[in-house]
Amino acid sequence: MSAINAAVLQLPSIGMSSTQLYRYVRHAHKSGVRLLLLGEYLLNPFFHELRTLSLSMIKEQSEHQLRVLKELSLSYDMTIVAALVTVKKGKPFKTAVKVSPHSISYYEQQILIDYPHWNEQAFYANEEAKLKEPMIFTIDGIRCAVLFGFELHFDSFFAMLDAKNIDLLLVPSVSTFESSQRWMELIKMRSFTHHCYILRANRIGEYRDGEHAWRFYGDSLCVTPDGGVAAHLGNTEELMIARIDHHVVREARRGWGFAHRYRHRMP
Repeated sequence: MSAINAAVLQLPSIGMSSTQLYRYVRHAHKSGVRLLLLGEYLLNPFFHELRTLSLSMIKEQSEHQLRVLKELSLSYDMTIVAALVTVKKGKPFKTAVKVSPHSISYYEQQILIDYPHWNEQAFYANEEAKLKEPMIFTIDGIRCAVLFGFELHFDSFFAMLDAKNIDLLLVPSVSTFESSQRWMELIKMRSFTHHCYILRANRIGEYRDGEHAWRFYGDSLCVTPDGGVAAHLGNTEELMIARIDHHVVREARRGWGFAHRYRHRMP
């Protein structure tokens, strides 16, 4: 039976300091964690602050954070998934990075927020193209996928994931304002209707501009394949450890049979 301990580290943006990361990763390692998820704008400043920085400064910070993740992954035999702003050919890209002891993989967010008060699409150079399969990988027999928080709203991604028999969906996010209950219900619905664990990481802290106070409320959580909340954080700096069990996924799929009822009818 395939099972792992996975964790979410809930922090504010950490700047160039790595002290908190080292401390929490050591603790997670002692607890047998094999997979660690970090939220959006934790390794980099929040989006609105990023827009005031030079690309050279953003690149320097991101390259530093990537070196730290590589060192931690190798030292503690742990796979780390994190949101990271990468800079290529003088352009910024919103990216998820998977750092394992001996390899690094990247996933560029495919659907970006484009609201007037929060327009990532206008800032980042991520390609607008036909949707592709999200990042998928296997660790200790657990089949994992990565989607950014905003991408959780779009059904097309879940059609792709259903075909891959995902056990665990990793969701780095950066949720704010009064959205906590809405996010909880969306994640529970996706977990239940697609019968997979969802591990969602949100950051904490605050960013202020002239008009708004962007309060990031945490609420990181692990939801089980039957839509139940297995673990749930508050709004403070915390580490959450959850058990991810392939047997639980298999039993949920066998019991409800959603995929069995529609797969043979897909075009």
